[in-house]
Amino acid sequence: MRASGGPRYTTALAVDALGTGMLRPFLLLYGIQVLGLGVARTGTAMSIGMLFGLTAVPFLGRWLDRGARSAAVAAAMSVRVVGVAVLLGSAAWGGSAVWAFTVAALFLGIGDQCWAPAHAALVGTVADERYRDAALAAGRSLRNAGLGAGALIATMAMAGGTGALRMLAAVTGIGYAVAAFLVRSLRVTATGRSGDRDTSGPNKPKSRAAGGSWITALDVANLPYAFCFNVLEVALPAVLVSHLHASPAWSAGIFVGNTVIVVATQISVVVWLSRYPRRSALAGAGLVLAVSYLGFWAAGGLGGNAGAAAIGLVSVLYTAGEIMYTGSAIALIVATTPAHRLGRALSRFQLSSGLGAAASPAVLMALFAVGPGLLWASLAAATLAAAVAVRRWAPDDHRAPDSRRAPDPRRAPDSRGAARPGTADGARSVIDRTPS
Repeated sequence: MRASGGPRYTTALAVDALGTGMLRPFLLLYGIQVLGLGVARTGTAMSIGMLFGLTAVPFLGRWLDRGARSAAVAAAMSVRVVGVAVLLGSAAWGGSAVWAFTVAALFLGIGDQCWAPAHAALVGTVADERYRDAALAAGRSLRNAGLGAGALIATMAMAGGTGALRMLAAVTGIGYAVAAFLVRSLRVTATGRSGDRDTSGPNKPKSRAAGGSWITALDVANLPYAFCFNVLEVALPAVLVSHLHASPAWSAGIFVGNTVIVVATQISVVVWLSRYPRRSALAGAGLVLAVSYLGFWAAGGLGGNAGAAAIGLVSVLYTAGEIMYTGSAIALIVATTPAHRLGRALSRFQLSSGLGAAASPAVLMALFAVGPGLLWASLAAATLAAAVAVRRWAPDDHRAPDSRRAPDPRRAPDSRGAARPGTADGARSVIDRTPS
């Protein structure tokens, strides 16, 4: 917990994830049922808001490069409070509800897109190098658990109709405000480096590839990787329901299984991967994902419930690839990028992830309309090519022998929760240690 930012930060992450889980899956229903916008206008407004939310990410990167850490995370949470307030007030506004809903989606999109790089920069600053990858994985596991719990609470509350949706939105806004206050009270800033090692000398070209001000091979290769996030939510339900004519319960079961596996095993998998270079782990993730896509293709050929069950088994391999990807990509950037470029490197990576996630539903459904074979073969080929590009051109972290071993649990981080003197080889964090 201390390596991940301390108890106060962990509490803030849990509250934030719980609120997001209560609202995000049902934002579409809010526009349809509460505001009466209709399916088409609601979906268009959400897409516009989320895509324009990406425009704030480069500005966040520059702010992070000036040393912002807890303030940046708190800002990402606070801007979503504004989004919820606009959402709640949209029904009372005299203007068009669709514009109010679009503005609310914009603020919520800015918060969602900016949170990930800000969180990674903060943890990369306060965590000891030996614990950094596991600390990032712990944050993801906690967030996944909070999202799942929030969605479950919202599902049970849906019986209350439009009044329940308004209440969920209000509770979510309060949760975002509380989380932002807790994070801002940490007062974490950073100067100096945030990578594992100095980037001078013979390693300089590789470090520039990670942290310069231009698009890198890793950013481009990340686009096919990012498609994996919508495979579970878009591609598999389409194949199961439309192609195999299986019950929608199969999609729900696979989604729940994926969440449980990620929450239960992510930290252990990341610690196990720490014995290998992060670049190799990221390339291996692409290989595992590509094999799982071919497995989905083969399983679909069985037809009916047998095919659905086979897809469920292959989804375990897909989940392993997803865990490897999320556990190594951000960690590779943090480990190989100087502090004065870390914000821009993380923001570029988030832009590629956001663009991939935004484009993937349309691309996946267009491929599926031609046939499942084209869908899975295209995904496998693109992801495998991205894995080769990562292995060939991504920066290499060159882990030292002692850092290739899993962290010793007897060696705890500084009990005060601050960054230890050796953290990030010269990065400096300033933490307000006032008790929570």
